[in-house]
Amino acid sequence: MTGRLPMRHGLLRPPMYGQPGGLDGEITLASLLSDAGYVTQAVGKWHIGENVESQPQHVGFDDFYGFLSVSDMYTEWRDPNFFPEIVYSEERTKWVQNLPFNKCFVHATRGGDAENVEEVTVPVLSLLDEKWAAYSLQFIRRMAEPDAVQRRPWFLYHCTRGAHFDNYPHERFLGSSPAKHPYKDTIIELDDIVGRLVAELEATGQMDDTLVFVSSDNGPEMETWPDAAYSPFRSAKGSTWEGGQRVPAIFTWPGLIASDRATDGLFSQMDLFNTLLHLAGATGAVPVDRFIDGVDQTSFLLDPDGVSNRKYLYYWLTNVFSAIRVGEWKFMVASTSDDDRDCFNLGGFTGVTQKYSHGRLYNLYLDPKESHSYMVRKLAYIDSFTTGIARHLATFGKFPPRRPIAAMS
Repeated sequence: MTGRLPMRHGLLRPPMYGQPGGLDGEITLASLLSDAGYVTQAVGKWHIGENVESQPQHVGFDDFYGFLSVSDMYTEWRDPNFFPEIVYSEERTKWVQNLPFNKCFVHATRGGDAENVEEVTVPVLSLLDEKWAAYSLQFIRRMAEPDAVQRRPWFLYHCTRGAHFDNYPHERFLGSSPAKHPYKDTIIELDDIVGRLVAELEATGQMDDTLVFVSSDNGPEMETWPDAAYSPFRSAKGSTWEGGQRVPAIFTWPGLIASDRATDGLFSQMDLFNTLLHLAGATGAVPVDRFIDGVDQTSFLLDPDGVSNRKYLYYWLTNVFSAIRVGEWKFMVASTSDDDRDCFNLGGFTGVTQKYSHGRLYNLYLDPKESHSYMVRKLAYIDSFTTGIARHLATFGKFPPRRPIAAMS
């Protein structure tokens, strides 16, 4: 949304139970696309803060239909199968009910207040992705009408609820996966939703004019396995190991992005900020009064050779600088431990933060699971890594970071 690292805007982790977000004073992609003439629509999970200043309708979106928090906040105190110690305790149930977060999904229009649509109970939760899909399908159809806001271009942010623990697939998808497991069933439902959105673009004649990007927002949360994904890489969500950082991503744009092209270039989701502004003809809108970490990757997407414009990738573990990647090399100075002596289930949110006195170097082509440090054999690279780190950290001197809003204790 901002093209900036969390250390810039201060939102170091997703806000929980009514905590403020980090968009107050930030300039979002939606606001700049809106200034460029786009109709902007947000549907589904938000989770960048419930405070008014961080809500979608106040940061560039014309309309929002979804919930402000995250799935488990609505269910972890309601479901006796997972949380009997809360459900069967009147005192604990009241304690959660009194926490200052909105227990409803909402609707809001630009500049207005978020209006409650319905309380998110467990049965309602299983229907939300279907309701949200219908809302986005209606938006796509509306934008194709001859007089649709004078046929202005549009930007749709659609974030599903499913595939996030606890998993409650729509009854139409229960048992639909080979594993017959709720998490796997939600993946089938997710695939169905994406397929329907793309089919609507085709049916309304808008597919050739639309760039579609589908991705996850983080690596798997292994603490909740099998109610979450599993990664072949080391560790998981909450860590700076590759298991917490790498996500599947698909770009499609008929006639412009070649379907048979392969590339190993670096791409960060922050790069969407600069890239989409370029494609929208609003390159000059990229802010200059703050540091933007995104890189314009238009050529990476559209050029037949797909050469990335990103040289460095920086990894932060909340407010601790963790690693730098250059090409196939990843130089790590701090990480979360995934040693089973101090960590449950090898997950990113467990273990301890550890700093390395000499650093660790991994060749991600030879060793994608980061199991063997290559540092002693590659001392000649140290200067390149340390110089890249120094230049990166220097940007925080010129553009000081905001005070952390939700730092982890």
